[in-house]
Amino acid sequence: MIHTHARLNGKIAIVTGAGSVGPGWGNGRATAIRLAQEGALVVAVDRDINAMDETIKLANGHADAITPLACDVTDDNAIGKLLDTVKNRFGHIDILVNNVGSPVPGGPAQLSTEQWHAQLDLNLSTVFLTCRHVLPLMESQGGGAIVNIASTSGIRWTGAAQIGYACAKAGVIQFGRVTAVEYAPKGIRVNTVVPGQLHTPLVDAFLARDQAKGDIRALLNRRKARIPLSVTGDGRDTANAVLFLASDEARFITGTELVVDGGMSVRCD
Repeated sequence: MIHTHARLNGKIAIVTGAGSVGPGWGNGRATAIRLAQEGALVVAVDRDINAMDETIKLANGHADAITPLACDVTDDNAIGKLLDTVKNRFGHIDILVNNVGSPVPGGPAQLSTEQWHAQLDLNLSTVFLTCRHVLPLMESQGGGAIVNIASTSGIRWTGAAQIGYACAKAGVIQFGRVTAVEYAPKGIRVNTVVPGQLHTPLVDAFLARDQAKGDIRALLNRRKARIPLSVTGDGRDTANAVLFLASDEARFITGTELVVDGGMSVRCD
């Protein structure tokens, strides 16, 4: 579907983690749809191809702009095959959105070494691996935009011990900063969206169990009480931030973070 005034017409975008663990507006799902609404052709990637069924459904009239592909982005070889498929089908890649991630509860004395490594692999190494394959292609094209999704857990204590996730997401932020400087002369911009405590399917599927004994409403109320704006955001708020950073409106922005948390991380109590 072509949009006369869309901001991403003619752009090819890859969004990882574009399915979700349940119904509703996850960050990746919302981002894939939002970019498609603005005219991009979106390769929506998820480990579970069935998780993209609702993404396509929620896209409504923009579903024809979304191509779902299965890939485990913790697997370097699988990413290489994915990139070959995208290059063969579309010829170029203008936008990469790294969204894969999920927390495991536990502080440094509780998390097992296996969980620690798995958290780094899922939340940080996935960013490195996709960029390792995409950056040379973007360089050969003369430019591109990469937007990585971190978390306020990477910059603050956000209410629960999840040391692996917090350290990995802090790593995502620094990865974006140093990569942005290296690749700026090559016309590639790298920025990070830092979502706060949004109501995404991840909350219902995992966090309520881990942090509130299954009481989703109690967890949501507790999280909302920390947010100065006193509203509950969801994946669509993340998606709008990604859209801006991926678009030419952000042509002079690289190596920075856009925090999407209703003011939570600047509050002192």
